[in-house]
Amino acid sequence: MSDPQPQGHFQRAITLFDAVMIVTGSMIGSGIFIVSADISRQVGSSGWLLVVWLLTGVITLAGAVSYGELASMFPKVGGQYVYLREAYNKLVAFLYGWTLFLVIQTGVIAAVGVAFAKFTGVLVPWFSVKNILFKTGPLVGDYAFEFSSVQLLAILLIIGITAINARGVRAGKLIQNVLSSTKLVALALLILGGLALGLNAEAVQANFHDMWTAVRYPAPGVSAAPLPLGVSGLVVAIGMAMTGSLFSSDSWNNIGFAGEEIVNPERTLVRSMAIGTAIVTALYILVNVVYLLALPLVGSPEATTLAGRGIQYATDDRVATAVAEHVLGPAGAVVMAVLIMLSTFGANNGIILSGARAYYAMAKDGVFFSGLARLNAAGVPNRALWAQCLWACLLCLSGSYGQLLNYVMFSVILFYVVTIVGIFVLRRTRPEAPRPYRAWGYPVLPIIYVVLASVFCVILLVADDTALFSRRGLMLVALGIPVYFLFGKRFANNPTE
Repeated sequence: MSDPQPQGHFQRAITLFDAVMIVTGSMIGSGIFIVSADISRQVGSSGWLLVVWLLTGVITLAGAVSYGELASMFPKVGGQYVYLREAYNKLVAFLYGWTLFLVIQTGVIAAVGVAFAKFTGVLVPWFSVKNILFKTGPLVGDYAFEFSSVQLLAILLIIGITAINARGVRAGKLIQNVLSSTKLVALALLILGGLALGLNAEAVQANFHDMWTAVRYPAPGVSAAPLPLGVSGLVVAIGMAMTGSLFSSDSWNNIGFAGEEIVNPERTLVRSMAIGTAIVTALYILVNVVYLLALPLVGSPEATTLAGRGIQYATDDRVATAVAEHVLGPAGAVVMAVLIMLSTFGANNGIILSGARAYYAMAKDGVFFSGLARLNAAGVPNRALWAQCLWACLLCLSGSYGQLLNYVMFSVILFYVVTIVGIFVLRRTRPEAPRPYRAWGYPVLPIIYVVLASVFCVILLVADDTALFSRRGLMLVALGIPVYFLFGKRFANNPTE
């Protein structure tokens, strides 16, 4: 049956500034305001906290400038899915797209939506995980379905942003430009305000007189003694700590999904990823310096003061809120809540805008539901947008988004490694193919990325705290193989029109 809705076409409307705003806006969500608490518990000192963020920045920048070669070769809608298809085959590309749809993109959308809703609760207390709007009796064992006001707002946010982006790429990029610019300025002001007003002599003395004694501290609620770390223990601790920092620094690749909507994509894609990741890396390191100047790193979960709890045990891990309260008093919590709401809204806008393009490309290739391979009159893959929206909303309802994110980073980094290896594959199999940009520092820098990222994946697979989730992530990827062979023909034979 034909669709009465007219087909549009992709519009080249994303300039370099727009692309940089999409990169930075997608990267900066809620992570930078929270994850330093867990990192500081894992490594136990200011020096190693900064090393984790520096190493994350090096890996991210190395990945971005290497990845740019593939982006310039294949500036097509679908981004990383297309690069994997061209370097390997449709199966490898499908495994990425399958994982992207099932957990990577939609899981992040759900989690960021819930973060937005939780921080809205600082301003409007009605939005709270404790405000249960609907609850069933036990369904399976002791499990009962609960629907809170936080889930309601998260779902409304996802639907609203999807509706905005379904109106056309210009509407989506306008929202992204405004929100990304605002939060970049706000982060800069947070850094400057922290440096000017938040300097705490006791925190400086505590954090910088001994920067390198590595100790692992227990999570809140866990009764255990701090554990001094040797060399091997420190390496594992850094790897586990980087789960949070890499998650906070991810989504820099999302701009590649919109390749055919970018002005001069061969140059703009590379530049936007390099500029965007460099800006975010610098801001993240400076923010953590401000944290260390304002609050002691080591604290106690039983303490009742900001300084007593320290960075490690900031209430609900909200380190940035604790620093803002230290600088501005009680009003700091409100200021921080508004900033994080802007940040998470902008992050979800960029992630929602980008992800649907990958599912569109998969459908065009006949490896996903072909009904998603349509553009509306505004030149947007609206069916793919709404399919993404539906699954992300279901994840919000399930409450499983938190568990999904525990192993999403393993899958994300695994596919980055496979993609960067694709540079070497294509240099061998297509040596004469046009390369408007060649990976800077090739082959050294791509090899450094592959080695460091692979070590990170191995640590996640063997470390006690992360092995279960990482292995589940690997199983999720592998599950895509039978899906591809069982349903591939059905996808391909399902008529688009």
